[in-house]
Amino acid sequence: MTESKPDIFVIDDEVQIRRLLRLTLETAGYGVREADTGAKALSEIAFKQPDAVVLDLGLPDMPGIDVLKRLRDWSRVPVLILSVLGQEDNKIAALDAGADDYLTKPFGAGELLARIRVMLRRSQPEEGVSVVRFGKVEVDFARRVVTKGGREVSLTVKEYALLRLVVQHQGKVLTHRQILREIWGPKSEEQTHYLRVYMDRLRKKLEDVPEHPVYFKTALGVGYRFEGE
Repeated sequence: MTESKPDIFVIDDEVQIRRLLRLTLETAGYGVREADTGAKALSEIAFKQPDAVVLDLGLPDMPGIDVLKRLRDWSRVPVLILSVLGQEDNKIAALDAGADDYLTKPFGAGELLARIRVMLRRSQPEEGVSVVRFGKVEVDFARRVVTKGGREVSLTVKEYALLRLVVQHQGKVLTHRQILREIWGPKSEEQTHYLRVYMDRLRKKLEDVPEHPVYFKTALGVGYRFEGE
């Protein structure tokens, strides 16, 4: 049985860019689907979720950032933003909205493929770790599904990334800087308020008594530690 090709969904209204991306991706062994509007893309992705999305911010029917936000309401599929907008504010807004990476046009085929490979690697479950259970919570890394008491828990991209990171380092203290660097990037190492907000959200969704966490422990002045069962 042959292994299926990773499926990349391209959302861009420029015909030439879509042709270039299709040629680049198919030559590298990927399957490609495409759409020229945000509405069409969301509909097709909902019908069949791809392995990764390449998204332009300038679409004719809605801003690409709105497509990303709508997608993040129900999917954690890796998203690479591809845009002529290279200003830092645009990049920050896209990453905060849930993008996994950002590449400015014009781009090199080699860099594009490298970034897609990184996104796909990050989205794969760790070898040997498929399902983790603690209390009433079950985390299925292979399916990227989190349930509590048998009911699916909706996590944002950053919440899921934080959960995955601390679970992977069970029993070890992760410093604020380590976590921020891993999830928000090296320029965010001092933004500890990000971390407090997201850890509070994670506790409210997964702990039985969020004010007295059993699993997501605070190492005062240092960071956080996950204690499983």
